[in-house]
Amino acid sequence: MRILQLSDPHLLADPEGLVRERPALSLWQRALTQVRQTRPDLLLVTGDLCQDESWGGYGQLRDSLTDLPAETAVALVAGNHDQQTLLRAALGRQAVMGPAEIVRGQGRLLLLSSHLAGQCGGGLGTPQLRWLEQRLNDPLHITTATLVALHHPPLPIGDPGLDRIGLRDGEALISLLQRAPALKAVLFGHIHQHWQGRLPGRADVALLACPSTLKSFQAVQPCPLGRPDDPGGRWLDLKADGALETSLLRWS
Repeated sequence: MRILQLSDPHLLADPEGLVRERPALSLWQRALTQVRQTRPDLLLVTGDLCQDESWGGYGQLRDSLTDLPAETAVALVAGNHDQQTLLRAALGRQAVMGPAEIVRGQGRLLLLSSHLAGQCGGGLGTPQLRWLEQRLNDPLHITTATLVALHHPPLPIGDPGLDRIGLRDGEALISLLQRAPALKAVLFGHIHQHWQGRLPGRADVALLACPSTLKSFQAVQPCPLGRPDDPGGRWLDLKADGALETSLLRWS
């Protein structure tokens, strides 16, 4: 399973509109050139899709995805800057949305929605945590190499401002993930920067944040490419033997 992760495009209904003084749609379209060049099996977008939470904004996202390579599926998770009803209405036929399970070959991706209406912080809730527990313990896939994706970080990253608007039930999520033997990585956005760590108690499970396609926040960790302010994404290649290869991407 070859995945290109993009995150936090913050699109608007106005195609010329600015977010944080940058042209959101233009920068998003530039990010999509990475999809056409690399032709992944899956494009994963980890939330904050539409800054103004508008039908027009989701229309911009839908239209931007129409000419992707035929072999590339699309997976979306909602962030705090999203409106889930409009998102599903606009893109429900074009993309898989969390909570959902995607199985490709010898790999599996579990999508979670950490969106809480009207709040910057996130949460999963008891029903979704129960669903996740069921999927992680599914006898058919308990040994299938697994990735989990959501918008909010599952634990504090070391930025007081961002940590205040993190995931309210992160400890419950981590407890479930610690018991998943085939878990390889947890992927997320929200923090507009490269960040990587390890799941507490599981040194074999990576925690990987994706930069924004719009604008970076002040970085907590050094950028491995020395380009912390540039838009970016993340490339992930889940091999047939369960090994995960990942690399950070930046562009001007």
